[in-house]
Amino acid sequence: MDLRKLKTLIDLVSESNISELEITEADGKVRIVKSDPAAAVAVQPVYAAAPAMPVVTAAAPVGASAAAAAPAAAAPVETGHVVTSPMVGTFYRASSPNAKPFADIGQQVKEGEAICIIEAMKIMNEIEADKSGTITKILAENGQAVEFGQPLFVIE
Repeated sequence: MDLRKLKTLIDLVSESNISELEITEADGKVRIVKSDPAAAVAVQPVYAAAPAMPVVTAAAPVGASAAAAAPAAAAPVETGHVVTSPMVGTFYRASSPNAKPFADIGQQVKEGEAICIIEAMKIMNEIEADKSGTITKILAENGQAVEFGQPLFVIE
């Protein structure tokens, strides 16, 4: 399912008085759940035929309190280019526990070079630098669960 169609479905659910929508197509299944009319919509696609597709969330998970979201909103603004997580999963700096990390602070990286791995649904997805420069900050801990859009690295 393409992102335009997914966005249209999210908008339809958020503007209507339905609280849940589930659609099954040949390439997967999408379930959209609205926690309450004032909150945003959470999207949890499940891809059976395309395992490399990321899980996309449009907002905080259902049941997340506003108090839990407040610390994330108060995070300091980073200077430089921030590389964010393109999916929900587990962040790893190296390909195995004993391997050298893909990227360290002070290391020069080139656009397209692998800088970390995010494991999602038992699939290891290499995340590439989307800009050339020097890694100045690593914002996620090894083995930490990360969300869609969460800052991972700062490149200057």
